[in-house]
Amino acid sequence: MGKDYYNVLGIPKGASEEEIKKAYRKQALRFHPDKNKSPKAEDKFKEVAEAYDVLSDAKKRDIYDRFGEEGLKGSAEGGGHPGGPTFNYTFSGDPHAIFAEFFGGRSPFDHFFPTAGDDFDPNDPFGAFGMGGMGGFHRAFKPHPGGPHRAHEKRQDPPVVHELNVSLEEVFAGCTKKMKISRKRLNPDGCTVRKEDKILTVNIKRGWKEGTKITFPKEGDETPTNIPADVVFVVKDRPHHMFRREGSDIVYPAKITLREALCGCTVKAPTLDGRTITVTSREVVKPGMKKRITGEGLPLSKCPEKRGDMILDFSVNFPDNLGQNTRNALEEILPM
Repeated sequence: MGKDYYNVLGIPKGASEEEIKKAYRKQALRFHPDKNKSPKAEDKFKEVAEAYDVLSDAKKRDIYDRFGEEGLKGSAEGGGHPGGPTFNYTFSGDPHAIFAEFFGGRSPFDHFFPTAGDDFDPNDPFGAFGMGGMGGFHRAFKPHPGGPHRAHEKRQDPPVVHELNVSLEEVFAGCTKKMKISRKRLNPDGCTVRKEDKILTVNIKRGWKEGTKITFPKEGDETPTNIPADVVFVVKDRPHHMFRREGSDIVYPAKITLREALCGCTVKAPTLDGRTITVTSREVVKPGMKKRITGEGLPLSKCPEKRGDMILDFSVNFPDNLGQNTRNALEEILPM
């Protein structure tokens, strides 16, 4: 009678594709030579791989279900089962390569058994999965090269970029931001994924410029076939109700009347730390004129103990119209 592949995997004949995969995963982990040190483990591991190779292939499984191993493998002369198709099957695959391809080119033992332990019994095929064992391996798992099944090389996904809005007050003083992200992560079986939320902490340093990038390596989605992407936050200035930013300088729009522009003015300018600066000008202020107040801007990103400047950007509020008497008076006073 030939081999009972269903019995090898421990599943019923009508098992679904998902049940076949689960059964192979269980048996392959049980008999893998890197874990199971019994004398027959290597042969059993190969037999499990052969059973999976047949039952996971619709054509091979159909012939096996109808004619058994004899019908599947035929004979040296190509006879096969009477009345059945001519089909010669010989398992020539590398069971280690099949194992590597199934687990996406990574050793599942790296997750289950991250460190070597003294409690691991190599003769107990389920010891590491039981209540008491979290043993390890003294030799690293390496997929066997070659063979018809080759593991796909994992590639890292492109970075996932998020804007991080900050106010000028937060850039001035520095702050901590808690950013919540949702992502996919692998389950312990190394194949299925789950969704989870994670809080990433971003420490905004004093004086950081717009465009500063903060990278959290490999915090993106994780699947059996990829390396998680880096998560990147890019600092973006939040519009301010009073100031605008120019590098480490801040610009304050100082609005004055025409009289103040001609006869002198006093401007009370607020600061980012809550103070008020009084600036007096006795010169004629022309539209677009600027006045710099040293050291009242933002901290320098590379030298936070030093600061940029505050720039008063004057704008003159001209009257919409003038009475005739005012016109006559100005014509007498103002130079040609």
